[in-house]
Amino acid sequence: MKQQSSLIAITPHVQLEGLLLWVHGYQFPEIEDDWDGNWLNVSACCRVEDTEVWVKGPILHLSEIKRWLEECEQLSRTLSGKAALACMEPHLKVTLQIDKLGAIAMTVEITPDHLAQRHQFCFTIDQSYLEKLIRECRQVLLEYPMRENKK
Repeated sequence: MKQQSSLIAITPHVQLEGLLLWVHGYQFPEIEDDWDGNWLNVSACCRVEDTEVWVKGPILHLSEIKRWLEECEQLSRTLSGKAALACMEPHLKVTLQIDKLGAIAMTVEITPDHLAQRHQFCFTIDQSYLEKLIRECRQVLLEYPMRENKK
């Protein structure tokens, strides 16, 4: 718990309502391929009032951030549809679904132990939050460029 408390003082890479996400680096910094080379060590927390759920480890692939960024950009342009951070690892999933009035239903599914626990947080956010989220996702991709197989 001490490590998690110290993270509170550091600005998260992504912050959206009660969701906070820190990127600590590549899981395998020495690997340059498009699969193993793009896994990130992260810490994520979702909190509301007195409830917090934390996950950490190599649970996020850069392709997932890229896809979420593209879907958020589309959501921002069209003001319809949804955007999801759909992680392959079962510890984190974030879904944004916009309604006709521009309100976004944000659902965060987060668990440190997917075999024994399920935690879901629901928020309503405004479409104006998308600009900051898009900027933060772009910054993650700048700081941690996607690696590709070299042919």
